[in-house]
Amino acid sequence: MQLDPIQLRVLGSLIEKEITTPENYPLSLNALLNACNQRSSRDPVLDLDEEQVRQALHVLEDADLVTPVRDARVPKYEHRIRTVLNLRRDETAILCLLLLRGPQTPGELRSRADRLYTFDDLTAVQSTLERLAARPATDESGNESAGPLTILLPRQPGSREARYAHLLGDPPDLTSTQYAAPADRAEAGAPNQTQRLARLEAEVAALSAALQVLQSRLDSLESATEPPAPAGDSSVR
Repeated sequence: MQLDPIQLRVLGSLIEKEITTPENYPLSLNALLNACNQRSSRDPVLDLDEEQVRQALHVLEDADLVTPVRDARVPKYEHRIRTVLNLRRDETAILCLLLLRGPQTPGELRSRADRLYTFDDLTAVQSTLERLAARPATDESGNESAGPLTILLPRQPGSREARYAHLLGDPPDLTSTQYAAPADRAEAGAPNQTQRLARLEAEVAALSAALQVLQSRLDSLESATEPPAPAGDSSVR
């Protein structure tokens, strides 16, 4: 199963809204568009249009991951990922977060999962991630299944914890700042501490040199405006 970023965003948004706002679910195309373009709890933030979401829905329908609801005045859509992939509620919550916010550490997943599922502790999150990563490629009857749905990424330089990613799309580009930990991402977008220190030292040196020039000019100006010293008494006693 290789979904593109727009299809992943559509699927993740449907999962999230089913759990967090069941009274407004299934979603109309307009409501789904707003959910996909939501500015909070999304990484990266997207700016999709209706046609992009509609095309993504067609692909997800063909994969049996989304189904339209025809008994409404306005066509609405609901996901079927829990049925298709035989997911538990905790697994669905973790997969939803990974779809909407990219690779994350178990700690980040636990802190962000409150509205989707309540994990007792970090061990419960880790157990869910490992269970998703260990799913077999065939079921008990020998039929082909989706296989592993999460993967533990190599820990990046400067990161304190390793992160997990989903496997419903292309493998994440580990060189992209989009998949960097928040601290790493902030550092990638700004000069590091050594560079900042060197820049400050250069600025201080420049200011010191400018101050010396000003002081030299001030001394010269004072010397030019001083009255001449009185002549000594040359009378002979």
